[in-house]
Amino acid sequence: MTDAEWAEVRAAMPVPAWLLQQGGRPEAHCHREMLDAMRYLVDNGSKWMAMPVDFPYWRAVYDFFRRWRTYDYVRELYERLRRAAREQKGRNAEPSAGIIDSQSVDASETVGEDSRGYDGGKSRDGRKRHILTDSEGLLLEVTVTTADVHDSKAAPALLEAFMDQPGRLLKLVWVDSAYQGPALAKAFARHGVRVEVVRRSDGQRGFVVLARRWVVERTLSWLSRSRRLNRDHERRPDHHAQMVWWAAMIRLSRHLAGDAPRWPEKRPDRQAQARA
Repeated sequence: MTDAEWAEVRAAMPVPAWLLQQGGRPEAHCHREMLDAMRYLVDNGSKWMAMPVDFPYWRAVYDFFRRWRTYDYVRELYERLRRAAREQKGRNAEPSAGIIDSQSVDASETVGEDSRGYDGGKSRDGRKRHILTDSEGLLLEVTVTTADVHDSKAAPALLEAFMDQPGRLLKLVWVDSAYQGPALAKAFARHGVRVEVVRRSDGQRGFVVLARRWVVERTLSWLSRSRRLNRDHERRPDHHAQMVWWAAMIRLSRHLAGDAPRWPEKRPDRQAQARA
């Protein structure tokens, strides 16, 4: 994590209770070290026990991950960064429109049979992550199911998880033709959210950029850049969902800091260091 990224993330992080003189024990490692370790694990797809010695001991990093999972801190941190990113562009902090889609991934041998399934349409044996994004592709919500769960059956739970939080303004969601059915319509109507299906034109074949839907597809490609998400290695579905939030935060923090990775020829400072 660069200094510019850390400045953005640190401003959005909650202050520990012990720093506010509200009790609790000071942590053994600073948050920047732990965040760097988690970002390394998610971005490079390494094993927990293969954590480089430059980072804190792997067990301490795993305990940090579990603690943040228990209290859903990574989601809270991402939402603060997302609101800041939207306000920087002169938009409301909470979106009024979103897009839903899903992505199936193969599971490794660490995923038990009780939490994996087979997606016949994509020929994937593993799990499926369902995501809701705003109109710019920023992640709003994610749920993880077995790969054999149909999109229309997973969408109500995805919407409920997002709308249960206070202050939501979502009124319109764009989806593909898989998101249909009375149960789905009832769930969306309960929250006053209108569903608009974006269909392919008759006779279209091959790859076609579809209005609105390309945004969520781009978000799925952003997430797939993190190697930890290319294949599901998590024993628990909620751990996989947490990895999605971590991967999304990597991309968003780089965007806020204006420090997206570039090729060496576009980074003259790195070329100078290499020559030195």
